[in-house]
Amino acid sequence: MTSTLIAALSTACAVWLWTGPNTATTRLNKLLTSASPTPQWKSLLKLLTHPTATPTPARRAEAWRRASIELCQSLAAELSAGRTPSDALTRAITAVDLPDPALLRPVIAAARDGGDVSAALTSSAPQEGGEGLRRLAACWEVSTTAGAGLASLVDRVAHTLRAAQAHRQDVSAQLAGPRTTARMLAALPALGLLMAAALNMHPLSFLFGTLPGLMCLMAGIALDVCGLWWTTRMATRAQA
Repeated sequence: MTSTLIAALSTACAVWLWTGPNTATTRLNKLLTSASPTPQWKSLLKLLTHPTATPTPARRAEAWRRASIELCQSLAAELSAGRTPSDALTRAITAVDLPDPALLRPVIAAARDGGDVSAALTSSAPQEGGEGLRRLAACWEVSTTAGAGLASLVDRVAHTLRAAQAHRQDVSAQLAGPRTTARMLAALPALGLLMAAALNMHPLSFLFGTLPGLMCLMAGIALDVCGLWWTTRMATRAQA
C-alpha cells in the first residue's frame, strides 16, 4: 500500500513538473508585471521588438530601379490598352509601389495639366537609381518632338532595364564570395590575438604597453582598414 501511494505521488509530481509553468518564465513574468517600466525601458523594448531599419543609399537606389521597371511595364500596358499618354502615365505612377511617391507628384501634375512631362521626370529622378526615370523622360521627349510611338519606346526601355537589373544581380552574386573572404581576412588579426592570449603570451601588454607594440598595432589597423576599403572599392566599381 505504501509503495503504491509513493508511486502515485511520484507520478503526480512528474506530471506537474512536466506541464507546470517554467520557473524562469514565472520569474520573468513577475518581474515584468511587478512594476511599470520607465519610459527609457519602454523605448528600449519597442526598439527590440519592432526594429526599424533605415534604408541605405544603395538599397534606396535598388528600390528606385525596381520601381522604374514596374513603372515602364505598367505604362506600356496602359498605352497598349488605348489610353492617352498623360492618362496612362498618371495611372501607371499611382499603380506602382514607389519608394517615395511624393517625389513624382510634379510628374503627375505636369501630365494632368499638359505641362512638360519630360522635364518633370528628369528633375524628379533621384541621383542614385533614377536611370530608368531619365530614360523614360528621353522616350517622352522623342515621342513628343518626333512623333514616335511611345508604347514601343517604353517597352524597349523596360526590356533594357530588366537586362541591366539581371546583370547587377549576377555580379552581386559573384562578388558575395570575395566580400565574405575579405571580411574573414580582416578578422584574422583579432583571432591571432585570442590565440596568443590563450597561449599566455600577453599580446595586449605588448601592443599597448610598449612603443614597438603601439607601432605594430597602428600599422596593423591601418593595413586592415586599407584592405577593407580597397576590396569594397573594387566590388563597387565592378557593380557600377
